[in-house]
Amino acid sequence: MLFPTLEFGIFFLIVFTVSWSLRWTPGFRKLALLAASYVFYGWWDWRFTGLLFASTLIAYLAGLGLERAERAALRKWIVGVAVAGSLVILGFFKYYGFFLTSLAALLDSFGLARDLPFMEIILPVGISFFTFQSISYVVDVYRGDVRAERSLADVMLYISFFPQLVAGPIVRAADFLPQLHETPRLSREHLGVGTVLILSGLIKKMVIANYLATGIADPVFFDPTVVGAGDLLLGVYAYAVQIYCDFSGYSDIAIGVAALLGYRFLENFNQPYRAASLQDFWRRWHISLSTWLRDYLYIPLGGNRGGEKATYRNLFLTMFLGGLWHGAAWTFVFWGTAHGLMLGLERFIKSKIERFAPAQAGPRGVAGMLGDGAQHIVGVVWTFHFVCFTWIFFRADTFGTAWNYLAGFGNWGEPLQYATPFLTGLIALAMIFQFTPGNLGRWLAQGIKHLPSPLLALLLGGGIWLIWAVAPAGVAPFIYFQF
Repeated sequence: MLFPTLEFGIFFLIVFTVSWSLRWTPGFRKLALLAASYVFYGWWDWRFTGLLFASTLIAYLAGLGLERAERAALRKWIVGVAVAGSLVILGFFKYYGFFLTSLAALLDSFGLARDLPFMEIILPVGISFFTFQSISYVVDVYRGDVRAERSLADVMLYISFFPQLVAGPIVRAADFLPQLHETPRLSREHLGVGTVLILSGLIKKMVIANYLATGIADPVFFDPTVVGAGDLLLGVYAYAVQIYCDFSGYSDIAIGVAALLGYRFLENFNQPYRAASLQDFWRRWHISLSTWLRDYLYIPLGGNRGGEKATYRNLFLTMFLGGLWHGAAWTFVFWGTAHGLMLGLERFIKSKIERFAPAQAGPRGVAGMLGDGAQHIVGVVWTFHFVCFTWIFFRADTFGTAWNYLAGFGNWGEPLQYATPFLTGLIALAMIFQFTPGNLGRWLAQGIKHLPSPLLALLLGGGIWLIWAVAPAGVAPFIYFQF
């Protein structure tokens, strides 16, 4: 049940009406939202709702156990078993085939080919997202950042809440569970934010991402050997915009839908292509995942507490595993590894410049040598093009496709096939919006929140109809559904 479809629209209208009609009976309202979330997830394949419940039950029981356990050793045992159990479920469904195929290839290269127990396993949609939420809940209870929730229904709703269930953002228990204990209220703030975010998300996904995917990104990545360097260059720019609009569009819709149901989610994207460093990029891109990796992987590994070498190691391991999380393929591992190495190199260069620059340029350091504006521009251009380079491996289905794509940049003699003025203008327009004031969306939400409710409904409905009219036919699946 995809967001920008008629069936989801009908589903949401029913959920919206029923949930607000039960406003004064919070217990029944939460049960209605929980039932709706399981219907939403089971619409594709109802059997996977059992997997969702199993992941939730592990987290719930572990939380209760941690609340009652007093001995430190027992608490560590509980959190270890719960996290391991969640990771085993994720690993089996997501990585069984990948590791077995890799093992078979390794054995074959040494002349030790064996018949291995291959199985055709369907990857449940959104398994990474609800697994990460389950793990974060258990770890937060263990750390004392949140109290264990006594109500199984509340934990089930937290992990399965349908707006963010299948593609994020990853919601923390400390942000969401307290809202379940409050009396639900549909404020003007919620209405304004919900309307703006749903419309902006639909524009990003249905118009920009879909046109760029079908018009240039999909064709050039399908076979990069049949197009020239001009199409390849615009193709990787197009994919950079497509994946941003696709995923941030989903996040916008999810946050907007949650707002219309009376719940607040944190921002998940903050104009990442205006970042002047790779570190800044990861503070702006998929914020809920980057902060999750920081809090539940980088910091437990030691963070920056063990000296420079340990910090570089922890950065590398975090991004390496982050790449593997994105997909069971070596291209994703390369993508994560490249980001990990570059984050370390960026940190190393910055530390050396900070030591060297004061002697060369006075108290303003490297900014004094290069100039604030020029330094920032160079940083933005470099960061964007490094990210685009790694997107090639993220998007390519094999290393062979990625190498062919890179080799094609030497072929400038071929005429353009896909780089039309319309698609070029769409990419340019999307990039311009990366540099508009960051509070533009909030300003728009403030501007419309006091409109009469019927007018707000007309604005939302009319906006959806207009977007539907100008969007290309069909709805391409969201890229992050595969993760």
